[in-house]
Amino acid sequence: MIFNTFSYYFLFLVPAAVLFRLVPQWLRPWIIVLFGSGFFLYFAYDMAGFWGAACLLIFIWEALVSRLYQPSSRWCILGILQSVILLGIFKYWNFFTGLFFIHSANPFHWQGAFLPLGISFFTFEFYHYAWDRRAGKTEAGTLGEYLAFILFFPTMVAGPIKRYQDFLPKLRRQPTEWNNDWERGITRILTGLVKKFAIADLLTAWTDHLNAHDVLLADRRVLAFWALAYGIKIYADFSGYSDIAIGSARLFGIKVPENFDWPYGRRNIQRFWQCWHISLTRWLTDYVYIPLGGSRVSTPRIYANVIAVMLVSGLWHGAGLNFIVWGLWHGVLLAGHRFWRQFKPEPSTHPMVVFSSRVATFILVNAAWPLFCMNLPTAILFYRRLLVG
Repeated sequence: MIFNTFSYYFLFLVPAAVLFRLVPQWLRPWIIVLFGSGFFLYFAYDMAGFWGAACLLIFIWEALVSRLYQPSSRWCILGILQSVILLGIFKYWNFFTGLFFIHSANPFHWQGAFLPLGISFFTFEFYHYAWDRRAGKTEAGTLGEYLAFILFFPTMVAGPIKRYQDFLPKLRRQPTEWNNDWERGITRILTGLVKKFAIADLLTAWTDHLNAHDVLLADRRVLAFWALAYGIKIYADFSGYSDIAIGSARLFGIKVPENFDWPYGRRNIQRFWQCWHISLTRWLTDYVYIPLGGSRVSTPRIYANVIAVMLVSGLWHGAGLNFIVWGLWHGVLLAGHRFWRQFKPEPSTHPMVVFSSRVATFILVNAAWPLFCMNLPTAILFYRRLLVG
């Protein structure tokens, strides 16, 4: 079940939001838990109750362990490790074990592997809570409040990635602006649906499933246009989902983080990443870049940290060599931009320079999309056909 189906709105969102407003304060977190775990996961797996139940067990286990987290506690380290291990097993086991058997059958291949819905997103929220509890940056909250944070179904599938210390006060506050929240929420949902149906879905039929055979037959101009169309499609698709999630949360009187801020209009790659998948960029900054030393280390280490963060970003998006190279592409661009700023700290305000930098950033970002959506051999063939013919 996804956000562009009637089931989501009439079986989950509207009933849950209405009940949330009507019940006493202490019961509100459990309304979210009921709809998020009892119903949403079940229908999300197309009535395949076993997989929904298996996914729910992950949430229950994490919730129970989270009750042991205290500032400076070793249990927090266990929580961080288990989050990484769970993600590694479900999403990356076959990929990493397969790297050792490239030219032969992988004896460790997990035939029954399944990918829990939204695991990349809720794993980061597991990790964040354990990390910040250890640092004393957030309170424990009640079991119901923590489960509501994890099982808040508008953000389970595709984010935005929430922070517990931001979510908790909004969950606890008395929703007073019923009409205003619903008006803004519905408007935002409709905006997301327009992006999905009128832009992303129309482009999907043309941009998806471009295989090596299609690349060999296509004209170079068609390939260039394809990369541009895919860039528009993925933005409309992902930002559309984010709009629906943000609007859905607003029906509960809860504001979740913004995720996109017109990224394609930015004049450099750093500003692009500050406006593209904003909640992910901030998460990677706080939990990967800063722990690695951030900008407090030597200049070569700073460049290495930037590239490492983007490699993590690439691998987080998917288990494949193409995603690693895509992350490396953006890491090198960000490191190059930081290097350039040493000589030109203040950007030019000349209209032609501003326009040229926006166009260059747009081209560099869109040129990397083949790496994102094709396997690595097909992507290499794509670039060879595009550049050489």
